[in-house]
Amino acid sequence: MAKGSKHKGTKFERELSKMLIEKGYLVVRAAGSGILQTAPDLLAFKSYEHIAFECKAWDSERLSLRPEQFNLLKSWVELAGLTVYVAWRVPRDGWFFIKLHELNENRAISLSHARLINRRFEEIL
Repeated sequence: MAKGSKHKGTKFERELSKMLIEKGYLVVRAAGSGILQTAPDLLAFKSYEHIAFECKAWDSERLSLRPEQFNLLKSWVELAGLTVYVAWRVPRDGWFFIKLHELNENRAISLSHARLINRRFEEIL
């Protein structure tokens, strides 16, 4: 991953983290999550709500997860009982929150489908 891409990803992880903290969540950011692949990018906790986020900041018509990313997120659902979202930050569109089952058989989603779902920050809390 290019240094600029990593910096951009970190910036948007911090942006989402700040949004969650402002809503009263305790947030853990997994350092090196893009490299180590042991945890989602962000874990957020508030009372009985436990949410994990895999953050993507792609200016593209399509978002996809590598098989190992998808399997990792799925294991957090199955083993830890967390609600998991792929949080896709799109320039000029903002954040879209996608559930794992909304990805197609190739672990991908088009921007047009994400817009159709149109799940935004306030709706997931």
